[in-house]
Amino acid sequence: MGEKRRRVYEALVEGAMQGHSDRNLYDFVQKRCQKTSSKKLVRASLLALTDPDLKDRNILSTIYALAIKHRLDEARADEIDDVDDDEPRELAPSVSGLQTPASVKDLTA
Repeated sequence: MGEKRRRVYEALVEGAMQGHSDRNLYDFVQKRCQKTSSKKLVRASLLALTDPDLKDRNILSTIYALAIKHRLDEARADEIDDVDDDEPRELAPSVSGLQTPASVKDLTA
């Protein structure tokens, strides 16, 4: 893991452990890592969510909520940037078109 991502991860976990959430947690991380982007924050959040040593449900929920919020902020920023593009927009693939494995079909029947 890169040093920058590790510092954002550590700030994120420490802030959540101290009881920060939402905007306060984001501000806490920003103070510790001034050049943190939403993308870096989301990636560090994913590291925290996959950390087997981090088991506190409240901390994980707080980090998850912040990651979702900033992931959606990135998506909105991309939409704003795309407004001036002359190229047609590509749609994301739909999960409804995926084939369901037989083992899953048996469970839903």
